[in-house]
Parts: sequence; C-alpha cells; structure tokens
Amino acid sequence: MSALSNSASPAPPSLFDGRILISALRDAVLKLNPLQLVRNPVIFVTEVVAALVTILWVRELATGGGNPGFSGQIAAWLWFTVLFATFAEAVAEGRGKAQADALRKTRSEAVAKRLRTPADHASFARIAASELKLGDHVLVEAGDLIPGDGEIVEGLASVNESAITGESAPVIRESGGDRSAVTGGTMVISDWIVVKITAAPGSTFIDRMIALVEGAERQKTPNELALSILLSGMTLIFLIAVVTLYGLAGYSQTVLSVVVLVALLVTLIPTTIGGLLSAIGIAGMDRLIRFNVIATSGRAVEAAGDVDTLLLDKTGTITFGNRMASEFLPVPGVAAAELANAVLLASLADETAEGRSIVALAASDYGLKEPDLGAKNPTFIPFAAQTRLSGIDIEGRSIRKGAIDSILKLVGLAASEAPPAFRQAVERVARTGGTPLGVCENGRLLGVVHLKDVVKPGIKERFAELRAMGIRTVMVTGDNPITAAAIASEAGVDDFLAEATPEDKLAYIRKEQQGGRLIAMCGDGTNDAPALAQADVGVAMQTGTQAAREAGNMVDLDSSPTKLIEIVGIGKQLLMTRGSLTTFSIANDVAKYFAILPALFIATYPELDALNVMRLASPQSAILSAVIFNALVIVALIPLALKGVPYRPVGASALLRRNLLIYGLGGLVAPFIGIKIIDLAVSALRLA
Repeated sequence: MSALSNSASPAPPSLFDGRILISALRDAVLKLNPLQLVRNPVIFVTEVVAALVTILWVRELATGGGNPGFSGQIAAWLWFTVLFATFAEAVAEGRGKAQADALRKTRSEAVAKRLRTPADHASFARIAASELKLGDHVLVEAGDLIPGDGEIVEGLASVNESAITGESAPVIRESGGDRSAVTGGTMVISDWIVVKITAAPGSTFIDRMIALVEGAERQKTPNELALSILLSGMTLIFLIAVVTLYGLAGYSQTVLSVVVLVALLVTLIPTTIGGLLSAIGIAGMDRLIRFNVIATSGRAVEAAGDVDTLLLDKTGTITFGNRMASEFLPVPGVAAAELANAVLLASLADETAEGRSIVALAASDYGLKEPDLGAKNPTFIPFAAQTRLSGIDIEGRSIRKGAIDSILKLVGLAASEAPPAFRQAVERVARTGGTPLGVCENGRLLGVVHLKDVVKPGIKERFAELRAMGIRTVMVTGDNPITAAAIASEAGVDDFLAEATPEDKLAYIRKEQQGGRLIAMCGDGTNDAPALAQADVGVAMQTGTQAAREAGNMVDLDSSPTKLIEIVGIGKQLLMTRGSLTTFSIANDVAKYFAILPALFIATYPELDALNVMRLASPQSAILSAVIFNALVIVALIPLALKGVPYRPVGASALLRRNLLIYGLGGLVAPFIGIKIIDLAVSALRLA
C-alpha cells in the first residue's frame, strides 16, 4: 500500500485544461463503442443513424447516384454530434481523473512499525505498509506517516492532515471518544500513538477517495434514470413520426431520401440534453470534491438539492467536543488575576483539553505566561477518580481545582455553608449548560472556572443561511434538556432533541421521512452511524470514527457541519442545470420544426410558406444547417454543463419564471438565429 505525503491537496484543474482536453479527445473516440454508448439511448440512436448515412454515402460514391456531397456532409456532422456528446462526458470524467492523478503523485511508500504484542511498544518490526493486515497494531511516532486507516487505541498526538484536507493546521487525535479515527497517509508531528489497522491495503479511505474522484463507482441517479426514460420515449415518438413522414411524402409525391429523413430524426430528438446528461451528473460530484466533500453516491448529491431538514450531532459537530474554560469567576475578596494565577499553576501539568484551555484563557485574558518552576521543586497532584481533584504544591502554596463537592469537602464546608457568591456562580454556570470547576488555595475558596462545550465560531450565522434556504436545523445530543437548550440557543438551531440515544435519532429520521421530508444528517461518532445510514444525505466528518465514515454517503474532509450549505447549493445547482438544459433542448426542437418541415414540403404545399420564417435557401441547406447547429450547440453548452447553472435561494415560482425566460425563450430564439447564420454560410460556400 502507498500513503500520501504531507503535502497540500492539489488545486482543482481549470475548466478546460490542455492536458485534460487531449485526454478527453482520445477517451471520446473510445466511448464511440456501441456497447458503451447503448447506455445513452438518444446518442446511441444518433450513432446508428450516422453509421447508416455513412453506408449510404459510400454506396452513392460507388454507384455515382444520388448526391454524395450532401450525404457525406450529413454523415460527417452526425458523427461530430456523437463525438461532441462523448467528448462532454470525457471532459467531466477527465477533471476527476486529473485530481486523482495529482493525489497519486503525492504518494510515497510508507513503512509501518508493527508491534509484536499490543502492550509492548519497544518491540516492533519495520515492514512495508502494504504487508499490514486487519487488526495489526502499529506504533506511529513524531515524523512518521500513519501507514493505514485505523483507530487510536493508545496515546495522543498532533496530526497533520493537510494531505487530504488541504488545511495546514494540525489536529489532535487521541484514543477513546470520537477523535480516534486516523487516515493512512497523514503525518504525526508530535508525541506518539498506537493505531489498530481497520482497513485492508487497497481499501483505505484515500484509495476509495481516488476511485470516487475518478467516477469509477458512479451510478445514474433516479432523476437521471427518469430523464433517460423520458428522452428514450421522445426518441421513439419522433422515430415513429419520421417513418410516418416517409409515407406522407409518398402520398403527396414529395421526394424525401433516407438521408434527409434520418437527418430530420436526429435534429428532432433531444440530442442536446442527451449529449450533456452524463457530463452534468459527473460535474456535480466534481464540484463537491472541490469543496473538500467526497460523495459515495450520485443519488446523495441529487437528494441534497431537496433536503428540508438537517440533523446535527452536538459533540464534535456543532461544538468542538471538549470542555474548555470560558471565564474565571472569583468570589468576593479575591481578585480575578489572583484566581487566574492560581488556576494557571494548578493546570501546568494538566494535559487534558480543559487543562490546556485554562492555560490559554489565563494567557489571553490576563496576560499570564507559564512560569519556569524548575528551581522551585513543585509537586504536581494528578487528577484521581477517587478525589476528583488535581493541582500543585509549591513554596507553601497548596492549590487544588476539581469538582465542586470535592473542593467544598477539602475546605471543610457543606454545600449550604459555601459563600452565596460561590453558590450563585455555580448555579449560573449549570443553568447555561456548562460545568463549574471549583478552585481553592490553602483551604480558602478562590472561585469557579466556567467550563463549556464551545460552539464552533461562525456557526450561528451559517445556520441562519440554512434557514433562509428553507432548511430546518435540529441538534441531537445525549445531554440533559437544560444543557441542550443552552447550546441550541447559542448555536442558533431551530430545534433540539435531548438525551437522544442512537435509537432515538433513527426513529426521528424515519418519522420525518414518513412525513415526506428529505433528511440530511451530520455526525462524527459511532453512535451516529445508524442515523447517517438512514438519512437521505449522510455527511460524516473526516475527524469522526471509521464507523461514521462508512455509514455516511458523503465525507466532509474539513469536518465543518455547516458545509451542508455548499452541499445543498451544489445539489440544487445539479437539478437546475439538468432542468434548464432540458428546457433548452426541448425548446430547440420546436424551433427546428419551423426550420426544416416548411422547407421540405413547401414545393408540394405552398401554403407552408407562411411558416418558413427563416427563409432558408433550399431544403438541402435547411437540413444541413439544422444538423450542423445540432452538433455545435452541444459544444457551446459543455462549459455550462460543467460549471452548472448558478443557484439563488429564491422561490420555486421565481425559479420557474427565470428558467422559462432564459432557457425556454433562449432555446426558441437561438436555433432561429444559429440556423439562419449557418444557412447563409452554407449557401455562400455552395455546400448544398
């Protein structure tokens, strides 16, 4: 197995990168294989027609009959139509392959320190990461690449995950809880960890990510399948109509060749959307990748466009997941700086998240620096479950911090005997959903440290954006209702579900789905896995556990719960792009009727001259111009299919009006202008 080096994520390729275009041209030709093209009925019919016209052209050349110049041009443009359609899909796939190739170039062979026994860290064997097996325990020290996906079973370390997230800031990974999952190819930059391998070589997260980026596992979504059925039905209808025209022409003594009829068929069937349909779907997943979200299902991308309820796990998703010091509350007679100094000293040896946050708060709010205690021979008191206290003894000072009842017991006070200001501070912290931490020195109460599960910055504003998009946010947590209400209010969610078990989350999602709602779930813990699997859109945080990442159908490499704003926007953009180009394609066909049918039958039915609004030069010129326009319009729309129609959070009626005005009216007008210009060129060059 290979692992990623600690380099930044590759930048997404530009819309039309030269290397991608060259590769796409080659792939477009390979996609002409009928066995592959049969998955796209519209373009498959076009290829069959192109082959038929080519055969007729060769026969005319051999026999000297007919009009081989006209037939040859029709055959060429029909082949170009098919080629442009496969080219659109190849460009979309090529952008994903370019990103996967860039990821592969950053890979380097990893060496693993496989422990002979999980408990003996000193005894290990250096082996290639590709030789690791499920369940192996490996030691990873500072400067080592993590050799495979796994769970930390011992230790704590700072990990550089820039190779997969593109973020330069390291993250803390530790055993236990919801921050124990690590990804192969990321680098440990401090301390050490023991990792239990949970993914076999070749099936790691990064391997799956590369496969998904390449689109190897992409399947058509239900919406795509429905649209494909619609386009197939329209193709069949027009096929019957064109065959009927042959009989009508014979009855009216109008001469219509097979070449003219099959060319008419291709210009009338919805080749535009048929040629761009696959590219639209692939480009939707590609846009997610550029937002550092990996979708394992095209259906999930599509469903994201219709999500109306978002469930978010609190710990690690809305909040950082660790209790952190937010303020120091001294009792009367004690200066805030005195309390800050005491609790700083008591926390110097505390390597927990709350201990580090106390040191950080003392430095940021009071300008206190960590003192050099080397010459003072301090005695650090580690936290013990029996006493629920920790602290320091130094130069006659005995400072302790810990649970409120333990601190009161240490100073010899009952809860009712504590100073009123102390009790009020404890109650205020508890009411807001925080955890009060008592502090004393030499048997004297100093005050309270407010520990809280800190809400991630900017999240309230992001939830307001979701609300504006019509998405209801619900926080789910195992906390009690008081704590849950406080966090929900601070985060700005619309509702919350407190004391929620995995079964409760699952039941809530099923109930909402039975009511016709589409549910998105963001989570990072093993207890979120059932809900992530049940949700229509399950977004697992990259920082979460392996179980969560396996259960979701999307993985957010940035671990930002409000990334759903971008995910929903891309989903809506995908649906709008497909709908807009379908509208344009069908409107195109309406315009082509006025271009071709009057020109074909005007000699037999002069009354049709009133419909010949384009005043095309001749029936042959009308047919050739329509076929050329039919091919070129696919090329013209490739950039739009890849970039997508911009999404704006407005009402459905406004979107419909905008769609009809721009793409419906545009689809009607563009062929009249385009076909007329091509007709003038065809006539001037005497091509027909």
